[in-house]
Amino acid sequence: MALKRTYLLPNTVTAFGLACSLFVIFKVNMIEPGTSSYQMVLTSVLLLLVAAVADFVDGALARALRAESEFGFVFDTLADAVSFGVAPAVLMLKTLSLEQGTFDSVLAVTGSMVYSICGVLRLVRFNVKASEARGNEELMAAQKKHFTGLPIPGAAAAAVAANLLFLYPIAETWLAPLEPYRPIILTSVMLILGYLMVSPLKFPSLKVLHFRIPSFQLAFVTVVVAILFLYGILYFFPIVLAALAWAYIVVALILSSIRMIAGKKSKTLEEFEPDDDDFEG
Repeated sequence: MALKRTYLLPNTVTAFGLACSLFVIFKVNMIEPGTSSYQMVLTSVLLLLVAAVADFVDGALARALRAESEFGFVFDTLADAVSFGVAPAVLMLKTLSLEQGTFDSVLAVTGSMVYSICGVLRLVRFNVKASEARGNEELMAAQKKHFTGLPIPGAAAAAVAANLLFLYPIAETWLAPLEPYRPIILTSVMLILGYLMVSPLKFPSLKVLHFRIPSFQLAFVTVVVAILFLYGILYFFPIVLAALAWAYIVVALILSSIRMIAGKKSKTLEEFEPDDDDFEG
């Protein structure tokens, strides 16, 4: 019985995160397209962030309790496909007021489908690489340092952040000139994120970040950053979310670009050498 309870805990967390995402999908489908309010989208984004936290916690629990299983691995993958591959696309389509059959509607649906399909492919590639790395300490260590392709939770955060930013009351004045082009902009965002997920580019894992800073300075910097972060979350949540999500993407692209420009002769950023295409053949 103790063994069954141990395995149940991580899967319960996964199920909770999946329930949050399904609630978002079902809830937004009950409203008319284009009638969604900022508050509704904000609530949906917060629920998806809860799902992202659950996605992190279930894996950490499984490793800490030594309760990793094939069932949990597959369940977590399917939950991620719904939470971060389908929910952001559904949310984007529901926030756009588009008539069926128009160019913008076809474009938006195409972008959403490409994003979701690329998200599923990203998860499949991750699972294949994880299976290949089992028992190989060198491959497992390399996978902990970086990801091949943009991780799907990061893509989801960038997608919903761009969507929420257009509805943010404070940003309405700044983004008013871009409002007629919102379907094209959001579709372009989905297409870019879809490509980055299946691309051979490397994205750093936040788990292995190390800073050589004296303890006092580290404590001081941590407190200052925490205060600014909490203040930003409380009063400028859409801006902070967009800044963090897109900053991660931009930094990873800069590191990969530097590596490609420097060439293979340089050992600097060697880990960011793009992988071969995993989808050939």
